[in-house]
Amino acid sequence: MTRVVVVDDQALVRGGFAMILSTEPDLEVVGEAGDGEEAVRLCAERRPDVVLMDIRMPVLDGVEATRRVTAAGTGRVLVLTTFDLDEYVYDAIRAGASGFLLKDVPPAELAHAVRTVAAGETLLAPSITRRLVEEFVRRPAPGRADPRLARLTDREREVLVLVGRGLSNAEVAQRLVVSETTAKTHVSRILTKLSLRDRVQAVVLAYESGLVRPGTEQPAQPRGYP
Repeated sequence: MTRVVVVDDQALVRGGFAMILSTEPDLEVVGEAGDGEEAVRLCAERRPDVVLMDIRMPVLDGVEATRRVTAAGTGRVLVLTTFDLDEYVYDAIRAGASGFLLKDVPPAELAHAVRTVAAGETLLAPSITRRLVEEFVRRPAPGRADPRLARLTDREREVLVLVGRGLSNAEVAQRLVVSETTAKTHVSRILTKLSLRDRVQAVVLAYESGLVRPGTEQPAQPRGYP
């Protein structure tokens, strides 16, 4: 069973998500919280696999709650938001969230998202993620680049560009004409070499380093590298 904690300051919304997830035979809602502080305490007590985390809450907001939960290792966080261009969502991803969903997500997609995050993967809807990152990511300063990129081979850098654009392992494999297993291996090596926790951090790094630039289809040449 995948254990889930649902966090939202609106009881009706919180109860709705809990009811949807409770109908799934492999998902178990082990607690609900109405604010971030309560969520942090509950996660420490129940140790859920996944935390559905609202952003805008009283007492302690979802960003800080996400930071505390992920730092303590008491659950993988899946952010829920009403707005697809909410800068707080970007902050939550930087705080350690494993992905995000809009609150109007269909029930089947909600259950799938929980299973995906519970399996240790990340969930970034490409249509939302591209707009979010392009809107809020910081541009690199002139003449500077992330020195960690020098650790990558040319092929790994190519894979990181595709990951930065939101492509899945299957899509990366198709683009590069390799097997999906090979693509997955490349991604794993990239995360290890760059000391990144997951795919979400890889996307952020790809933009912040200038490897991928907002609004462009072709990869940018990182500043500081030939």
